Amino acid sequence: MNRIIAGHPHAIGGFRFYFADQSWEWSDDLARLHGYEPGTIQPTTELLLSHKHPEDRDTVAETLAAAVHDGTAFCSRHRIIDTAGVEHHVLVVGDRLHDDTGTTIGTTGYYIDLNLTDDDHRRQILDETLPDLLNARAAIEQAKGALMLVYGINAEQAFRILQWRSQETNTKLRTLAEKLTTALPALGGSPTQQRTRFDHTLLTIHDHPDQPDT
Repeated sequence: MNRIIAGHPHAIGGFRFYFADQSWEWSDDLARLHGYEPGTIQPTTELLLSHKHPEDRDTVAETLAAAVHDGTAFCSRHRIIDTAGVEHHVLVVGDRLHDDTGTTIGTTGYYIDLNLTDDDHRRQILDETLPDLLNARAAIEQAKGALMLVYGINAEQAFRILQWRSQETNTKLRTLAEKLTTALPALGGSPTQQRTRFDHTLLTIHDHPDQPDT
């Protein structure tokens, strides 16, 4: 989970939060961003919130509670205060953490330190980190949208279908969504034909070969 940008070793750090036992994993760089040497503390929700700026703490707590309750992706820009009393403006991007069957078991993401004075380094961080997370989220949202349109269902029901196919085929949810959205442009014909082809695609998409990198 560590990412180091030249000249800014603590600029970005990763985290994982597991819903079942409410446990956290911090990368070494995220620990340092908060002012701790790696391995010297066990991160907890209470510790995390204690480092939030007092004016931002309630909002961050509400965002985290919503992520736990709904299992949704989130993005938050707020302030943290490290152990030396230094205030950092951070961008936190989180997305669903799934097991190999596609079941949501937590949230995972990155803290990006926006205190950098070097705009080139700041852009480098944002350009290198956000696309992976946003692309994964976009693929899942596009796949959900297709299911909603074709079957006349809501977003939660669409996500459950994706989860079901992921579990049935032992395919990661992101991979399944990416394959489904890649196959969509090939679906043509009348509405009835499109529906039939979509049904077939959904049931066989895990057998489609991975798309070559471009």
